[in-house]
Amino acid sequence: MLRLYRRHLKACPHKSMAYRRCKCPVWAFGSVDGKRVRKALDTVSWETGEEILRGLDPGEPLRVRMTVSDACDAFIRDCEDRHLAAETIGKYKLLSRELKEEFKNMGVSSVTSADLDRYRHAWKVSGISARKKLERLKSFFSFCLDRGWSKGNPAKVLKAPQVKSLPTLPFSDDEIEKMLWAIDLFPKTGRHSKNHRDRIRAFVNLLRFSGLRIRDAVTLTRDKIMGGRLILETQKTRTPIFMPLPKSVIQDLEKIDEGNKYFFWTGNGSEKSGVSVWQRTLAKLFENAGIANGHAHRFRDTFSVKLLSAGVSLEAVSVLLGHSSVKITEKHYAPWVKSRQIALEESVEKAWQLK
Repeated sequence: MLRLYRRHLKACPHKSMAYRRCKCPVWAFGSVDGKRVRKALDTVSWETGEEILRGLDPGEPLRVRMTVSDACDAFIRDCEDRHLAAETIGKYKLLSRELKEEFKNMGVSSVTSADLDRYRHAWKVSGISARKKLERLKSFFSFCLDRGWSKGNPAKVLKAPQVKSLPTLPFSDDEIEKMLWAIDLFPKTGRHSKNHRDRIRAFVNLLRFSGLRIRDAVTLTRDKIMGGRLILETQKTRTPIFMPLPKSVIQDLEKIDEGNKYFFWTGNGSEKSGVSVWQRTLAKLFENAGIANGHAHRFRDTFSVKLLSAGVSLEAVSVLLGHSSVKITEKHYAPWVKSRQIALEESVEKAWQLK
């Protein structure tokens, strides 16, 4: 297999064979039919070099012919054919745009781990975002590998960054009380509703007693409330689950029900814009209530911790949260499992003969 590299001139400040952004001559090196090859391609254009390479290495035409750009387009089509969530496809499209910009018409099989190291070094994201982005990068190159466009997955050797998990931080009863009080500081009427305060109160209580993610709460439809219960679908099996809601939450939802499809969204525009509106509303609510580090996910933590502290099993909470694996639930909420905490306390008391 042949690879391209730039043979830097003396006047060029760059010395690495892997550096491609200068205008030094493009060469090919590698082997064809077991014979070593090192050849000047008489061009400074990387794209032209790849065209020449096709003639020098006829044994692997598909691998050379499939560019990163074409592979990205095929990958996005596959994601759409698999009916992945719109949000997930959006993130893959963002990655594809970056890969096209970084590697342009470079062949997929020519991308090395060193290339991806340089690409990752330019990321300006947090540790947890970098970890997620690396997972998507590995998925892309795994897709290419499965289709025979490359001999390996160059992203596989890239190690995920160390991420310090934030502690689970449920709202205290006092913070909930402050929040409900602060709702009255909002105007009675809003842009999309005559009962603005009631909508905020219903939204807060829904998050608090359902454990829904903010996007799922914003896009909640009227048909998902039946007989005082919320109809959920587990992420893994898509099996419907009926979760009882407190009577007060049902009453709050009935109070703001104007006969529309959604309780908290007009249905116009994108879901993302609807979520952004409610994120700003919650941010203002937390500010008025004097709650530091307030965000929507803390309602989800509050829901989970409340159930676990009451003795509900970790497996049941995992299903209600829609986690694909109980290990995810355990990672975040294991310290709050009542049975484990009791066993831990008994073990310590027994060791020190405290009783």
